[in-house]
Amino acid sequence: MCGGFTCSKNALIALNVLYIIVAFILIGVAVYGRAASLVTNLPIVGGILACGIILILISVLGLLGAVKHHQVMLFFYMVILFLLFLIQFSVACACLGVNREQQDQLAEQGWQRVDNSTRMNVQEVFRCCGFDSKVDTKVPPPSCDDIWPKCCPNPADTTCKCPNCMDKLQNTINYAFKLCGWIGLFFSFTEFMGVLLTVRYRNQKDPRANPSAFL
Repeated sequence: MCGGFTCSKNALIALNVLYIIVAFILIGVAVYGRAASLVTNLPIVGGILACGIILILISVLGLLGAVKHHQVMLFFYMVILFLLFLIQFSVACACLGVNREQQDQLAEQGWQRVDNSTRMNVQEVFRCCGFDSKVDTKVPPPSCDDIWPKCCPNPADTTCKCPNCMDKLQNTINYAFKLCGWIGLFFSFTEFMGVLLTVRYRNQKDPRANPSAFL
């Protein structure tokens, strides 16, 4: 019967196995991105690796607690998972609540902080030149000589010009915020379900144990 000891145990084990798979995916993405030079920012790679490793440790704690029905392990797992739920739910709501003006400000700050090689990579990927007229007066953009043929393949067209990167980045940034927000909400609710499962499982008695022993 679902909701019994065995069902709660199997559900908690399956949830932690899912978390372990997600953690290995995060670690694999970080390692591949660094090896293939897709991500050149070391703090970003380190952050993704740290998230994957922490998720593995928490999942192993929950997995061992579920298999052994260990009260102390389950308690710490429940507390940590609830804290993660609060943090991830808050971050997801913040991502979904960011408006277009705030996204533009974040993009502007990011453009000003990165180096010229990163700006050049953005220009090549999005086929744009500079950020916008306001920012370009403060931070001169890198050379656009290699970008012009991609933006304007017809040399005879003298009216053609590369668009600003801000115009190209707006939809991408908005999509990234919404995607991160919805994914964060989904995983935060799975964490909340994990907390509820853990609370229920801790308060149940193992039918194979001594019937007179209260857990």
